[in-house]
Amino acid sequence: MNRVLSITLIAALFIITACGGGGGKSKIDQIKEQSKMEATEAESNVPASERITLDNKGVGPIKDLPLSETIDQEMVERGKTLFSTNCSACHKIDKRFIGPSPKGIMKRRSPEWIMNMILDPQLMVEQDRCAKDLLVEFNGAAMANQNMTEEQARDILEYFRTL
Repeated sequence: MNRVLSITLIAALFIITACGGGGGKSKIDQIKEQSKMEATEAESNVPASERITLDNKGVGPIKDLPLSETIDQEMVERGKTLFSTNCSACHKIDKRFIGPSPKGIMKRRSPEWIMNMILDPQLMVEQDRCAKDLLVEFNGAAMANQNMTEEQARDILEYFRTL
């Protein structure tokens, strides 16, 4: 009797599993998910600090930030001072340190992403894949929120344009 019940139970489980119940993902959704996983795996072969994600604007208040062709030297000077005062304990211009070097950042990240990271690094680490990967790459050293204003963050960004 127990054997018949066991076989019946196994058969029922097999039928339920094989049918899928209709509540699962469609084949198209599965392919999209697989494609995203493969892209993520390919990205993971490149350290986050070297990864190019210019199409990612990050998470935060800055949604669109067009930059002029010319660099504003007054903003650069203010940004350089702000960087030296608030950021240089963890970021060195020409090398990795506690955090990544900002040199060449404009070739790897969008202006919006940079601004959003400066303005609210905690939100970025919580919701942005690249920021999460940077946190892992730099051994959990989270970027401190310096409580910058948008104007100050923009000055730092202008300074980064000159690096």
